[in-house]
Amino acid sequence: MKPGGMICAVFLLASVIPGVAQSPTAAKVLTPQEQTLIASEKSLIEAKKKDDRALLKRTVTDDFSLVGVDGTLLQKQEAVDDLGDSGLIEIMTYNIKVVPVGDDAAIVTYDAVVRKKPEEDQGPPPRYQHFSSVWVKMGDAWKLKFHQATAAHWGDW
Repeated sequence: MKPGGMICAVFLLASVIPGVAQSPTAAKVLTPQEQTLIASEKSLIEAKKKDDRALLKRTVTDDFSLVGVDGTLLQKQEAVDDLGDSGLIEIMTYNIKVVPVGDDAAIVTYDAVVRKKPEEDQGPPPRYQHFSSVWVKMGDAWKLKFHQATAAHWGDW
């Protein structure tokens, strides 16, 4: 093969390989239920950033429970009252998923990078956390029944 032919063959092969190696994956189409629950979860995150107790109170069930990243269990009123003391600076969510548990219940899970003001005697909480929320449909509205934050990376507490 002539040198020019070899160069052309290399360029031809190089242009074909990326197309074969990186076939595009179709984006998952979210169901209306998934869209609603993801939007509801994101609105709660925004409410927490803004210390919006009214939105939280409207959104949670009467028997709502919250397990904090430190393992503390709070019931509805305690969780609402604690919101104003959150010290949350930033939360960046990723890997959000909805797991349906029937027509009237679903679990929303996601990971997040959390920046929060340091606690008095503990320093900052874990930067990487995993969140799980249980949502139930009551009438026409989705309500938050349970929420848990879990440290996703030990050692940065």
